[in-house]
Amino acid sequence: MDEEGPDPIDRHVGTRIRGRRVGMRISQTKLGQAIGVTFQQIQKYESGTNRVGASNLFKISQSLGVDVSFFFQGLLEEAEGPSGAALGMADQPQMSFYDNPMNSREAFELMHNYYRVADPTVRKRLFQLVRTLAFSEAAGADADGGANGEVRPLEPDEQ
Repeated sequence: MDEEGPDPIDRHVGTRIRGRRVGMRISQTKLGQAIGVTFQQIQKYESGTNRVGASNLFKISQSLGVDVSFFFQGLLEEAEGPSGAALGMADQPQMSFYDNPMNSREAFELMHNYYRVADPTVRKRLFQLVRTLAFSEAAGADADGGANGEVRPLEPDEQ
């Protein structure tokens, strides 16, 4: 790779592979065995250090139960400029991929553990708690004096 690091597209594909694998609770070793590579190679794919070849991307999609296109979802939005139009061959600003907190290990683990909570009511309450904390922090930064600390009940469409 060049001095700038992995290609943003390779990182995006790798992040999508990792997200799906973690969501399905499959280890890097098991995925590697399923497609005939080492777990170290899976690590390199997931970090974007090594580009995934077409044949291995197809095998990974089969092993993870998704279409190959799954790994490219969201890529176009990341490559678009502020106006919403793709820049094409023009000089492109740095893709927002690196700054997206949803691509972090913490976000994947949070999502994975959230869905491990078996009781749907508890999951909804956990969701509500996190949302309330997020909104209370945002409201605390507002000029109107901040949040009142109340937790509102779930709306019928949220239950």
